[in-house]
Amino acid sequence: MTFWDAAFSLPALPLLFLAIALLVAFGFEFINGFHDTANAVTTVIYTHSLQPTPAVLYSGTMNFLGALLTVLVGSATVAFSIVNLLPVDLLIEANSNAALVMVLSLLLAGVVWNLSTWAVGLPVSSSHTLIGSILGVGIANSLWLGQGLLGVNWAKAGEVGLGLLISPIIGFVAAGAMLLCLRRLVKEPRLYQPPVGDDRPPGWIRAVLIATCGGVSFAHGSNDGQKGMGLLLLVLVGFMPVHYGLSVNRPEMAPEVFAAVAEIRDVYQKHQIPVSGPLDQDLNTLKHELDGKTTFHDVKDKWPLRKAIFRTTLALKEAEADSATPGEAKSELKALREKLIPAVEFVPIWVVFGTAVALGIGTTIGYKRIMVTVAEKIGKTHLTYAQGAAAESVAAATIMLADFAHLPVSTTQVLSSGVAGTMAANHSGIQGSTCRKILLAWVLTLPACVALAAALFTIGRWIVR
Repeated sequence: MTFWDAAFSLPALPLLFLAIALLVAFGFEFINGFHDTANAVTTVIYTHSLQPTPAVLYSGTMNFLGALLTVLVGSATVAFSIVNLLPVDLLIEANSNAALVMVLSLLLAGVVWNLSTWAVGLPVSSSHTLIGSILGVGIANSLWLGQGLLGVNWAKAGEVGLGLLISPIIGFVAAGAMLLCLRRLVKEPRLYQPPVGDDRPPGWIRAVLIATCGGVSFAHGSNDGQKGMGLLLLVLVGFMPVHYGLSVNRPEMAPEVFAAVAEIRDVYQKHQIPVSGPLDQDLNTLKHELDGKTTFHDVKDKWPLRKAIFRTTLALKEAEADSATPGEAKSELKALREKLIPAVEFVPIWVVFGTAVALGIGTTIGYKRIMVTVAEKIGKTHLTYAQGAAAESVAAATIMLADFAHLPVSTTQVLSSGVAGTMAANHSGIQGSTCRKILLAWVLTLPACVALAAALFTIGRWIVR
């Protein structure tokens, strides 16, 4: 069954809401593109390394490639760090109307906040916006059902929050340190003075600035693109859990998962590791449901099977972390866990391409407002060649390292902090009023989006019961 078959099998109202949700989700990623564009193109434009039009087209292309290649060649772990913030069972176990309201509320909250901050030229984090919106609907749904604060995966929220907290500190310190190193190693006064008139940087530093612009854009696409994919997956799982419960990219891996069940039992038995009751039940479910199946398409009710696979991967991960588990068993269990994960953690190919296109096109639009803030209003002087190179090099490296660590980070926070760090290191001075506004926006983004998404969800649930 294709996406279109699954979508048009929905009743009229859910189908309409699905169309709206997909449109808003792709719109969020489009807005993310032009909201965060300035972070990549500011330095090359303000140092006259590239003219604005080729700069944004170049940045847009690199954003597209970053979003596309990272998932197709690597993995979508960052996307699932977003998906797993909101236990997707909530979308399935809630009644259909609640699931629709939940998805639309978090989408609309994210779009409203991003557009509002862009309109006033504030470089805030799209990551904070999305995460706050997800937390808001999760909390509101739990409170609506009288379940307290159980509607959020707080352990995962802590991991994500740590990445968002540490990354701007790294950006500030590392960019400042890199600029100081450049001053010691490269004794060329032009590098440390703001450009005058149409003066262009020396050839080698211009090449560095263009390369780092591409690096930040590619890294932004790789990290923020996955956040958009995670957002779209929440939409698809919420509206079509039967179709998207198990991998649509590799449905033929059903026999592989079936074989893994016996291998897991063998490893536990060989190393005399006790099999807990819940794990035993999940393994029995997998064996029974996948016996004789050549593809996931043969499974009628995919969601219980998805839950059994997901819980099994968590049990294997716990066994790996247990100090009582022998080293050989840990490596064997890790290999089996990695064999199971693609069955439940996947991004449909059309979602990958659609997100990459939305992000790339969005990057070419609307960059001027925030670019002026980053280049002219953080420090008391305009960016110098060396400051631009240091800030962008650190930003690109930090975001790519976050990808390897499977953590979502904010391109806006990392690069804006990097620019501030270079201003401090260069003794250029920092404009306190602008930095206070940016800091206030950063501090308010998470709670504001939590409150906005929760309010939209509550209003929606009063209207749609």
